[in-house]
Amino acid sequence: MTHADERRATDAGYPPQQGEFDLIRRMRERWGPLAADIGDDASVLRVPRGEQMVVSTDTALELVHFRRDWLSLREIGYRAVTAALSDLAAMAAAPQGVLIALELSPEARDGLMELADGIGDAVRAVGTVVLGGNLSRATVLGITTTAVGAAFAPLKRSGARPGDLVYVTGQLGGPSAALKALDVGHPLAAPLRDRLARPVARVAEARWLATRGAVAAIDISDGLASDAAHLAAASDVALEVAVERVPVFQGAGEPDALAGGEEYELLIVARGALPEAEFVERFSLPLTPIGRVVDAATGGGGHHGVSFTRAGKRVAAPVGYDHFSR
Repeated sequence: MTHADERRATDAGYPPQQGEFDLIRRMRERWGPLAADIGDDASVLRVPRGEQMVVSTDTALELVHFRRDWLSLREIGYRAVTAALSDLAAMAAAPQGVLIALELSPEARDGLMELADGIGDAVRAVGTVVLGGNLSRATVLGITTTAVGAAFAPLKRSGARPGDLVYVTGQLGGPSAALKALDVGHPLAAPLRDRLARPVARVAEARWLATRGAVAAIDISDGLASDAAHLAAASDVALEVAVERVPVFQGAGEPDALAGGEEYELLIVARGALPEAEFVERFSLPLTPIGRVVDAATGGGGHHGVSFTRAGKRVAAPVGYDHFSR
């Protein structure tokens, strides 16, 4: 770092030897082979022949999407990147890399290497790399992740048709229950806290299901009720969900499972029955049929194209998760 670099760094609000380029160098060294190609003005990607590029962007902002007193910086970095990778999973795309834009508060800058470790954890979990990004100062911590993937036939929200079956991966409600407990200062059991702090982008699961009959999908980031409605609207159909079939995470309640956000499990639609037992054996994760797709004109008289039933009788729809409501 030259004297001119030090002056520019100090003018930008960073102390000497801790300027933007030095911080980037330290993160690159921390990531090692996970960021081997960082260094040019832009990144070059080679998409496998015959496949389509799939791109998604997600932002995690302090006091909106997370609180520093609830999660470590490593967990915050991991969750932020996993959220973007989950969008690739929803489309059965293989990750090709991520771009990370960090807005660093002074406190977050002091813990930057811990944040970098969490980002590294997330990309390593799905076998991808950091392609590059940007670094700037801010009053609160913000992480914007652009995830780039590729798929031969991406799953879309618009693929559902009347008569299809509706499935969900995993168990729902854990993050919602954890947030409620943290809000009132209650201690969290380890599995519940881990469900909030260490979600999993279901990349391998989605790609496996796409080869076995899945025709539409969405990740459950806004809650089952809201995301089912998004899928129904995109496909111009209605969904009927049997609430007693929705798998509930231990320590959570049915309202958490039906409406809680930040799950990152998958809502999957298939023309016929999916191989549930084989899925469980391969991924050690439940795959549960929870409903069906019906014609929008004759069914789905519930909330935004989704109706909920219990023992065959319609029940009130839960209120979906909204990032702006917290």
